[in-house]
Parts: sequence; structure tokens; C-alpha cells
Amino acid sequence: MKKTSEKFQNVFVVWLIATVCCFLWGSAFPIIKIGYNLFNIDSSDTASIILFAGIRFILAGVLTIIIFSFANKKLVKPKKTSLGKVCVLAMFQTILQYLFFYIGLAHTTGVKSSIIDGTSTFFAILISVFIFKQEKFTFAKILGSLLGFSGVVLAGLSGNRGGFSFQIGDVLLLISALSYACSSVFMKRYSNDDNPAVLSGYQFVLGGAVMTVVGLLMGGKVSTNEIKGVLVLLYLGFISAIAYSLWGVLLKYNDVSRVTVCGSMTPIFGFTLSYILLGEDNGKMLYKLVGLLCVVGGMIIVNLKFNKNKKEKSL
Repeated sequence: MKKTSEKFQNVFVVWLIATVCCFLWGSAFPIIKIGYNLFNIDSSDTASIILFAGIRFILAGVLTIIIFSFANKKLVKPKKTSLGKVCVLAMFQTILQYLFFYIGLAHTTGVKSSIIDGTSTFFAILISVFIFKQEKFTFAKILGSLLGFSGVVLAGLSGNRGGFSFQIGDVLLLISALSYACSSVFMKRYSNDDNPAVLSGYQFVLGGAVMTVVGLLMGGKVSTNEIKGVLVLLYLGFISAIAYSLWGVLLKYNDVSRVTVCGSMTPIFGFTLSYILLGEDNGKMLYKLVGLLCVVGGMIIVNLKFNKNKKEKSL
């Protein structure tokens, strides 16, 4: 157990796993928009948007459960005492986060969505430190998160000639980011006694089922004749199954601030891939590079502080 803990606290392991997760999440911004086109879902068709999201997360949950059941050579399932935890995570990590995310994304660009999503890092640290008191307030944590988020804003704002005005889609994405921040803190707390992958798998199924029922009751329809549409849906399910499970493991063995500051890479991947796949303008390369340096700088500050504290405790 100690060796496992040390392995997942290694700075290079944390960064490697976090980078994989952030790339997967960042790719979701343009892929979801591509999915809307392949399934002929209009930005005003809220019911179909919710249904599309619900199907994705049921698929993600099933994939997560299958993968980890295969790895454990038996069907993994939450303990009876963990059912309440699954419900809380389903509410914050899937239903609230992605209800607002999918609707908000349909009303703004992938680039802008990526930038706003970066606020979840700062929210998570504030909630963990000041509300749940899971870790101590330090100047390094705040400086690291602020530097990382400023890099996201700098890289994104460079392409917005008309300024960064907020519209309804942007507000919904901000609420989504706040909900995700809450789910990160809850996952940190719950993973002390439960397998984060198991919690993720079952909360996805529950949250996805709720969203699917809501979408159907509202009259939503999801259909496509293109194989690309099916592949997009499978890929989106895969993103959640892998990324959230790995992220949960990182949260289990590390401070929330140490992990979530790495999440600043998600918007970087998001607006870069949105530019490549959707052709959305996100500004000059110089701004992107400076923004990326700020993100990496924030990660280094938080992790250097962590290593210093760890060394002091061992003396």
C-alpha cells in the first residue's frame, strides 16, 4: 500500500497521468461539437442535447465497470454504505456538471468553453482549503493556481478581438466548472474508503440514466446514419471512463490542489484541438506558448512546495 502511495505521489507520475487525462478532456470540446453535427442536434434543441449526454455517460459507466471488473477478475460494485456517495458524485460530477456543460457548449465556441472550464482548478482549491478544510492554505497553492489560470486566460483571450463578454452559454459553463470543482473535493474525501474507479463507474451510470430519462421526457431524439457518429459517442464514453478513473486515483493519493492545478492543461488542449478540428481562431502562437509556460509554472510552484513539506515531515 505504501509503495502504491509513493508511486502515485511521484511528481513525474502525477504529471504524466494528469497530462493524459487533460488531453482526453480537452479533446471532448471539439468532439462534442462534431457529435452535434453528426447527430443533427441543433443548439436550441435542449432535450436532445441532454439525451446525447445521458447516453454518453451510461456508456462511460458501463465501460468503466467492465474494464475494472476484468482487471479484478470479478464484477466490481460499490459497498452498501457507498450508495450515498455514488448519488452525491452522480449529482455533482455528471448531472449538474454536464447538464450545464453540454447546453452551454452548444451556445458558445469550443475555444471559449475551454477557457471558462479552466476556472474549475481555482474553484477546487478554494473549496478544498476554505470550505472542506482538507488541506492547509498556502501562498504557493494560491500563486500556483492563479498563475496556471492566468495562462489559460492569456492564451484564450488573445483571439477574442471583441473582448471577453459573458453570454448565457458562458454562465452555464461557469456553473459547470463550479460543480466539477465540488465533485473533485468529494472524490478526494470518498476515495479514502472506496475505490475511485468503482465510484466513477456507477455514478456515471446513475447520472447518465437520470439525464437520459429527462431528455426523453422532454422529447429529445438522438439518431445518426453515419458510422462516424457511433465512433464519436464511443470515444466520448471512453474519455470519461479512463480520464475520471485515473484522476480519481491521483486525488486519492495527493492533495486536491496538487492535482487540480495540473487540470490547467485541459483548456490548453481544448482550445488547441478546437482550432485544429473546428477551425476556431484562438489567436497567435506566441500567446499560446506564453500561456502554456504560465500553466507549467503554476504546476511547478505547487509541486515544489509539496516536496518541501514532505521533506520537512520526514526530518
